[in-house]
Amino acid sequence: MMTIDFEKDGTTLTVRPEGSLDSVTAPELDEQMVPQIEGMNEVILDLAKVEYISSAGLRVLVATDQAMEKRGGCMKIIHAGPYFLEILDMTGLLNAFTVVSDK
Repeated sequence: MMTIDFEKDGTTLTVRPEGSLDSVTAPELDEQMVPQIEGMNEVILDLAKVEYISSAGLRVLVATDQAMEKRGGCMKIIHAGPYFLEILDMTGLLNAFTVVSDK
């Protein structure tokens, strides 16, 4: 199960998913994200309350990042703990995404 909170501030969208981002919940996030990013210049993805991410979840992140780049915008990942940093590093996505350190 996953819940998703969207918060818009001008042309910045903050997305706060909570729970697991897997093959069951990733399509839901993708479906909800597409209309939300319309007209946004920046998407901030807050991973503080995400417990697990699968390859399906990573595909949603890649698709969102690509959609934002195509519009001339950007996606930033915040609150990516050691688990997520390791996953992003192992998949080669750490350098592809803008990850803002919690330090």
